[in-house]
Amino acid sequence: MLSKKKWIKAAAVLVCVMSILVGCSSSGKEVITYNTPQDWVNWGNVLTEFNKETGITAPNDNKNSGQSLTALIAEKDSPLADMVYLGIAFGSKAEEAGVLESYKHPYFDQIDSSLKDEEGLYSTVHYGSIAILANTEALGDLPVPKSWEDLLDPMYKGKIGMLDPTSAAVGYSATIAVNEALGGSLDNFDTTIEYFKELNKNEVVYPMQTSTAKLMKGEIPILIDADFNGYGLKYNQNGPIEVVIPQEGTVKIPYIVGLVKDAPNQENGKELIDYLFSDEGQELFSKGFVRPMNASAMSDEVKDKFLPDSDYERAVDVDWEKMSQVQESFNARWTSEILGQ
Repeated sequence: MLSKKKWIKAAAVLVCVMSILVGCSSSGKEVITYNTPQDWVNWGNVLTEFNKETGITAPNDNKNSGQSLTALIAEKDSPLADMVYLGIAFGSKAEEAGVLESYKHPYFDQIDSSLKDEEGLYSTVHYGSIAILANTEALGDLPVPKSWEDLLDPMYKGKIGMLDPTSAAVGYSATIAVNEALGGSLDNFDTTIEYFKELNKNEVVYPMQTSTAKLMKGEIPILIDADFNGYGLKYNQNGPIEVVIPQEGTVKIPYIVGLVKDAPNQENGKELIDYLFSDEGQELFSKGFVRPMNASAMSDEVKDKFLPDSDYERAVDVDWEKMSQVQESFNARWTSEILGQ
């Protein structure tokens, strides 16, 4: 017969095993995020450090903005995620879909009203700019394109990629960047539609998922993407990557975070959002080469790796809410006039 001490020990082991089997062991100690790829803007380190500080497990997630919103809508009656990260153009859509819940983190009042929902459904955590990223080794003797006009040159045929603009925030932002830089507006997409009709003569590829690995390998020698992805490849992976802010101009790309409505681990979701806006969280994001909302969190060492401020004077803001509102009409034109070519 087991002694009382051994019986208690055996019972404790059995309880622990049963807890693992039924999935109870992580109850209250995890937070589920959507659209937080490990290699995107340093999300891997951000969530790792959050876990170290709080003990809350926070796995990375590889969805893009469009896929994340689609998942939140599908799961609305029984949410699986606690926090979502989206390109700002998806903020109003998430609000309209009723998948976010108001939460005003400690830094909320310091964010410009154009970069957040006033009720606290979402707020911008950092931003980048649309750029031309080029793998100089893969280009060989070809020059690095410096403008939107340069990309139309037939010498770049088969060498250009951009994320699908009907699904990924970066892709949609890139089409808006072209439209704004070449004289279009959010009321008229003729400029960008005509541009991409011409660009597609160079056999552009439009992947659904982040394609920086293909840029790094030279499979896509030129990627129209976010500047921070280019800097990450250049400085963190020692890649032969050049970042170019197009001569005609470009747009900024803010990214937002929001608490999922009726999230299963809502308090942990709030704790994560607080961490993202803390000095530590903002500094970690800046190491992913995005510009944090708290500008003082970016060290001079990181800032010195960016292109000169004079280049970024060509990166402009747009009416983000309107950009969201007109996305469906853009998607319809893209599908019929670009994909249907």
